[in-house]
Amino acid sequence: MGNIEHPANIQHKNHVSFAPRLTINPREDSLSKGIALSVSASVLFAVMYYYTSLLTPLSGVEIFGWRMLLTVPCMTVFMLVSGEWRRVLELVRVVVAKPKLVAGLSVSAALLGVQLWLFMWAPLNGYSLDVSLGYFLLPLAMVLTGRIAYGESLSYLQKVAVFFATLGVVNELYQVGGFSWATLVVVVGYPLYFVLRKYLKTDHLGGLWVDMTLMLPVAWWFVQGGEQGLGVFDQYPGLIWLIPLLGLISASALVVYIIASRLLPFSLFGLLSYVEPVLLLGVALLLGESIKSGEWLTYIPIWLAVLVPIFEGFKHLTRQRRP
Repeated sequence: MGNIEHPANIQHKNHVSFAPRLTINPREDSLSKGIALSVSASVLFAVMYYYTSLLTPLSGVEIFGWRMLLTVPCMTVFMLVSGEWRRVLELVRVVVAKPKLVAGLSVSAALLGVQLWLFMWAPLNGYSLDVSLGYFLLPLAMVLTGRIAYGESLSYLQKVAVFFATLGVVNELYQVGGFSWATLVVVVGYPLYFVLRKYLKTDHLGGLWVDMTLMLPVAWWFVQGGEQGLGVFDQYPGLIWLIPLLGLISASALVVYIIASRLLPFSLFGLLSYVEPVLLLGVALLLGESIKSGEWLTYIPIWLAVLVPIFEGFKHLTRQRRP
């Protein structure tokens, strides 16, 4: 693909210059920024996953509540500055015209709320490894969802990936008779959430903001009704800094993730989504969990399944970059 010259470097027809001209390829610059931002978002989500272990004595539901109460305002500021607030206004107009949509939005918010709660709760309750396994399986679950719900075809390599993942699933069923409920919540819950958003036509930033805003009453109830309550700062002064920082990390991760999704091709953006479960697995091991001997036959095939679409993605990108 040829380079596109920056307008500032284009010489006038009648002017001859022997100085070297700089060329900038906006597409390559956008890809580089997008990759950096996507990896940064995954790192921030992993940091937040570990960060919950520092918020003693807060419970998982209290941490979830604080995260929502602090993230939504930061996200609102971002949307106002970036011009994305119009998406919210458009969605409000649709809801006014079709009040029945409120029921669907409530279900959508509940599905997302469960995922965000589990993300905060798992590291404190010994389910980090189960959740990381769910995130490893999630992209493959999305592939199968696309096939079943929308009739999307699978490439040969995607079929190979599904085969490897199936081997891991069969071993897990053999070992313990089924997956942990935490793994199933991720693997089943997220595809349902994305399908519902697509059906409601809220699969944009405005729809995400509405989902998170609808969670605020529950978040407030979790914080106020928790064991520590609103007086937590009096009892544990150190949390005065730690809790607001949680909101900042959460909002930053979300904003960086959204920007990366705009800069990257969908295939590459999906490919980079595998960075997060790798980091979450590292956090789980860091928090003291371990992979049992019988579970290696679950994880190895699933990791092989992850490598297949990574190979396919790089193969696709290499083909695109050829002149």
